[in-house]
Amino acid sequence: MIKDFFIHFFGQGTEVEFSIFTVAHLMPVLALVAALVLLHRYKDAIRNSPYETNFRYILGFALVMCDMSYYWRLAALPQLSNGVVEHLPIGVCTWAVIFCSFMLVGKSQRLFDITYFWLLTGCLFAILTPTPLTYCGPTRFRYYQFWLEHTLGYVAIFYMIWVHHMRPNFRSLIRSYTALAAMCGLAAWVNSMIPGANYLYMARPESAPSVLDILPPNYMLRIIVMMSVVTIMFGLAYLPWYLKDKKGISPKS
Repeated sequence: MIKDFFIHFFGQGTEVEFSIFTVAHLMPVLALVAALVLLHRYKDAIRNSPYETNFRYILGFALVMCDMSYYWRLAALPQLSNGVVEHLPIGVCTWAVIFCSFMLVGKSQRLFDITYFWLLTGCLFAILTPTPLTYCGPTRFRYYQFWLEHTLGYVAIFYMIWVHHMRPNFRSLIRSYTALAAMCGLAAWVNSMIPGANYLYMARPESAPSVLDILPPNYMLRIIVMMSVVTIMFGLAYLPWYLKDKKGISPKS
C-alpha cells in the first residue's frame, strides 16, 4: 500500500487532473498573497531580528531544493522524462529560482535586477496558466513542487525589497532584458536542433490550455509578439519605481 502511494504521489496521471481557475489553482495564489501581506507587515521585525540571515539562508535553501527535486523525480522515474526534448535547464522560471537563491545568500543586487523583471513578467504567466500541471493535481508531488518553486521566488524578491530596501533602476531593466534575450537565443537554437523541442514555448503552442494560445502559430510572428509583450511588461514592472523617482518618494516607504 505504501509503495502504491509513492508511485501515485510521485507519478503523473494520464487524465486531466488540474484546471485553471479552480480551487486547486486559486488556493496557492491566495497563500502567496497572504505570505506577502505578512512579510510586509513584519518587515521591520525581520530586518532587526538576530535571525534575519538564517531566514534568508533557509529561503534560499528551500528554493534550491524545490528546483532540484524536479530533476530528482525525473531521475528516479525516467518514464516521466522525454529527455532533452523537454527537460534541459532552459527556462525563465528555473533560472529565476536559482538566481533568487544566490541573491538571498549573497544579497546580490545584480541577481535581484534580473530576477525582479523575470518573475514579474515571464513567471507571472506560469502562475496565471500553470500548463505543466495539467496531468498533476493536488494528489501529486509535482503540484506542490511547482507551486512552492514559483511562489517562493516572489517571496524572495519582495523580501529583498521590503527587508533590505533593494530596488530596480533603468540599468536593471536593461540588464534583465539582455539576459532574457540571451536565453531566448539559446532556446531558439536548441528548438531548431532538437526535433519536438519547445523551450520557452517559442516553437509552437502547447497542447494544454495556456495564455500563450493567443499567440500566432507562425514562428516569426510568434517571436515578434512574444518579445513585444515582454517589452511592455518589463516597462510596467519598472513603472512604479519610475513614478516614485519622479515624485521623489523614498524607496524605503
